[in-house]
Amino acid sequence: MIKSFQSIFKIPDLKNRILFTMGIMVLYRVGCHIPIPGINAVALTEFFAQSRNTLFGLYDMFAGGAFSRAAIFGLGIMPYISTSIIIQLMGAVVPYFQRLQKEGEEGRKKINQITRYGTVFLASMQALGASLFLSSLTSPQTGLPVVPNPGLGFRLLVMVTLCAGTILIMWMGEQITERGIGNGISLIIFIGIVGRFPTAILDEVQNLIGGNRALVVELFIFGVFVAIIGAVVLITEGTRKIPVQYAKRVVGRKVYGGQATYIPIRVSGFGVMAIIFAQSLMFVPQTIRQFFPNSEFVAKVLSYFDLTSPIYWFFFGLLILFFTYFYAAIAFNPVDVADNMQKYGGFIPGVRPGKKTAEYIDHVLSRIMLPAAIFFAVIAIFPYFVTEYLNVSSSFSQFFGGTSLLIMVGVALDTLQQIESHLLMRHYEGFMKTGRIRGRRVMG
Repeated sequence: MIKSFQSIFKIPDLKNRILFTMGIMVLYRVGCHIPIPGINAVALTEFFAQSRNTLFGLYDMFAGGAFSRAAIFGLGIMPYISTSIIIQLMGAVVPYFQRLQKEGEEGRKKINQITRYGTVFLASMQALGASLFLSSLTSPQTGLPVVPNPGLGFRLLVMVTLCAGTILIMWMGEQITERGIGNGISLIIFIGIVGRFPTAILDEVQNLIGGNRALVVELFIFGVFVAIIGAVVLITEGTRKIPVQYAKRVVGRKVYGGQATYIPIRVSGFGVMAIIFAQSLMFVPQTIRQFFPNSEFVAKVLSYFDLTSPIYWFFFGLLILFFTYFYAAIAFNPVDVADNMQKYGGFIPGVRPGKKTAEYIDHVLSRIMLPAAIFFAVIAIFPYFVTEYLNVSSSFSQFFGGTSLLIMVGVALDTLQQIESHLLMRHYEGFMKTGRIRGRRVMG
């Protein structure tokens, strides 16, 4: 392993890509600490100290702590991800986007352009909501307002600053994808989550020192989280292989086909995207609350969608189950796979080509989706449960469980795969002597 890391810096191209990626990450973390003008930083810190176990605290985790600091990168990359999700969903139902998806490179360029415009619009709307939200906050200790001089000027300033910050993050992600080690948007999310690691450990140590739990209980909880990490890695690496045999074809003097291969179906990507879809929808009630800060009726209705509410857990888990199947149906079309196999002379042993092959693939996909969807729903809800009933700090539980853990494991494995491919391509020893590391992209 040590030799493999040393080999990284022996390859100039790989070394430059890693250093470039690290430089972009440093710039991103710096931007997460540059505050928007007109904010009382002390009052804002005091408010968010009381709001970690809320959806605002969860959103702040994905933004790398920038939201609680009201930094220029406060919205993070979430507007881009939300827009990408919307465009992807529209590709399944809107004929215009369906045509673009089939137009190859030109269609992808057009979709990327529409996604960028949509990101600007969505970031502007979210920035407006953030300005209204910040203007309504006061410190729970001193009673001082977070925004000393609210008004139209402050709202415009927040909208321009946060929207520009999101566009800059999107550009950084694209640069990492093109000039770095790839998977830029996912790495932006990854570094934002990892940036919360010191806070998560510190909060849990303070709980232990404060005598809230016995040492034996603390060790048991730590063991449970280690087991969860192992289970997530196992599921992330798990693959259902459908065997495929290609018939021999003679074209001129050359013989094509005749080899045996397989169709890999990995459920980890479906599960993570399902959680992101579900989480985006679960942010909607709290976004609505920002536009009605003084309405008691709205506050009472939306209180059922707080992170500590079992109703929130139920709907969150239900949405994960639904979106796991929904995203699988969009991202993996059995009919197209069966048609492509038949076109190139491929068939599944024991299954007739064409319609029967599509039905068989759909049957296999449905069989593995249900247990995987339940697993991801349990993993996503688990941090809220242990925070509410086992007195575990929310920052610690969110870091070592739930959506953040799934994303960190997937992105880490995918990054190792990118590095290992460079090493093996230049005949260096990889990280895994027994086989290749299989990664999975989250987004971008």
